[in-house]
Amino acid sequence: QVQLVESGGGLVQAGGSLRLSCVASGSIFRFNHMAWYRQGPGKQRELVAVITRGGRTNTTDSVKGRFTISGDNAKNTVYLQMNSLKPEDTAVYYCNVNVNRDWSRTAYNYWGQGTQVTVSS
Repeated sequence: QVQLVESGGGLVQAGGSLRLSCVASGSIFRFNHMAWYRQGPGKQRELVAVITRGGRTNTTDSVKGRFTISGDNAKNTVYLQMNSLKPEDTAVYYCNVNVNRDWSRTAYNYWGQGTQVTVSS
């Protein structure tokens, strides 16, 4: 099993910044990707940003230029730096990882418990 612990959420005024962290622990042989999703009030969960094993990143259009995803493989940690926050960024943010737990090709997907980000206008 793999456990994910998220931190860094909170209440911030529009234009402010927050940095989310997600630490993974457990049976991890190799990360395939690490990602952040979010689910706003009354909305479906959406992908915000992803970083692959090779270090490639991608962010959804609504946060491009404002959010940056990064990873620290040595610490099994993924970060989401969020700048110039807007009220529409208010959501529960979830960490997601896809890993191999051993030499086999079987991949496993895990989710964190979510951390609330609230942006006031």
